[in-house]
Amino acid sequence: MTSYGQFCPVAKAMEILDERWTLLVVRELLAGSTHFNELRRGNPKMSPALLSKRLRTLERVGVVRRTGDAVGRTSYRLTESGEELRPIVEALGAWGVRWIGELGTEDLDPHLLMWDIRRTVPVDAWPRERTVLAFELDDVAPRVARWWLVVSGAEADICDYDPGFDVDATIRAGLRTLTEIWRGDREWADALRSGAASVTGPTSVARQVPGWLGRMQLAAVPRPA
Repeated sequence: MTSYGQFCPVAKAMEILDERWTLLVVRELLAGSTHFNELRRGNPKMSPALLSKRLRTLERVGVVRRTGDAVGRTSYRLTESGEELRPIVEALGAWGVRWIGELGTEDLDPHLLMWDIRRTVPVDAWPRERTVLAFELDDVAPRVARWWLVVSGAEADICDYDPGFDVDATIRAGLRTLTEIWRGDREWADALRSGAASVTGPTSVARQVPGWLGRMQLAAVPRPA
């Protein structure tokens, strides 16, 4: 950590929190990730070495607690100090939605989008039997263009390979379009009407897809007029 050389509490807090990726690691912990690979999936462009370093720092300053289970698997959880960052991270997210709406191409990441969908999808709105939605992204490299969201009971999983189950509906869209829908920047109805997105499947299923997927938690934040 680099010191600002100030007694100001804001400066002291930022000595910890403004290191690159640190708040995004905290964001993932607040979202429920507890294992190293989960934290990596939420920050796919962060190197494993840097993630390990940031976790060690957060543990050292008392923001994160590391524990191990009976089989030696390590878990990371926020302490009381770390949980107090929740309203700060949420406020930063709301501010970003309101005032930094423009997305560059470098901001679009299919891995992060699909991981975010998987962990926040409203499973209670889905049928109780296993249901599978396929995604086909038409503007990315073939190796990251196809995804499958599998919801069974209260469990949701995202696959970047065909899991071998029958697909109930297929969503086709560009990565930007799907990201904008997920963020709340664009309505499903507009994307479907313009042809920027399509849902293929039985009508009774296709009409429910927008509600099944939901949107990211900050999508409802009002934008400036």
